[in-house]
Amino acid sequence: MPLDRRLNAFRDDLADKALDGLVNAARFVEGGPARVGLPVVGLRAKPDAAAGIDTELLLGEAVTVFDRAGGWAWVKAGSDGYVGYLPETALSVDAPAPTHHVIVPRTFVYPGADLRFPVAATLSMGSRIAVTGEAETRGTRYFLLADGRAVVANHCLPLGIYATDDFVAIASRFLETPYLWGGRSGFGIDCSGLVQLALQMTGRTAPRDSDMQAAGLGAEIAREELRRGDLVFWKGHAGIMADEHTLLHANGHTMTVALEGFEAAVERIGWLYQYPTGYRRPVL
Repeated sequence: MPLDRRLNAFRDDLADKALDGLVNAARFVEGGPARVGLPVVGLRAKPDAAAGIDTELLLGEAVTVFDRAGGWAWVKAGSDGYVGYLPETALSVDAPAPTHHVIVPRTFVYPGADLRFPVAATLSMGSRIAVTGEAETRGTRYFLLADGRAVVANHCLPLGIYATDDFVAIASRFLETPYLWGGRSGFGIDCSGLVQLALQMTGRTAPRDSDMQAAGLGAEIAREELRRGDLVFWKGHAGIMADEHTLLHANGHTMTVALEGFEAAVERIGWLYQYPTGYRRPVL
């Protein structure tokens, strides 16, 4: 079986040293560590800004860098192993190790500890930040970052601590978020990105794409067993059961994250993606 290029870093001229003996390449390298230094950045299959994004990486997430050329970096994401290209300017090699993560769909970064300051950046749920101190202004508590900027403290928790273990509740917080092919943030998200991010924000791991999730995420179940928190897969699509009769999914029909009657969704989706290919229950 050929190796999946989405999860294995190999080209004719260069490959991950871990693949030595498995693929042919002119040379093999171990790669070096870096972190994402922008709020969100697209990861592409080619070093070309005109190429569509496969997925997105968020501020503070770790990557392994195998190559830098022409303003692009070829990387492997630490969170899910996805391989692709992102602009070199999106990377930081000397950023302090993150201590906290953002637990709300979106939050603002301010130049200092005051919500009246002009917004300096906007972060998505799942972003990772390095907190160096705290401050309070007019009763609002802020976390201070290494560069002196600030975020609202109750929008964040220490890494490894999660607001809830209910990933359906997390996914529901993205209702009406715009659909974005390859999206994985509070600014725009796709079907499998919603599944992955919601699970990650409860401390669980999940593959990135719907075919990967359908192949091995959790345990396979029968349609008659569907309940809240189960996953439904089509060829090229994934959704979360909000309850026994309702599907929660990021979809190209409404172009949002939306709730839809499950049986109605099956009929509507059927003309394009056929009928569901499988049902799975995440390990909770």
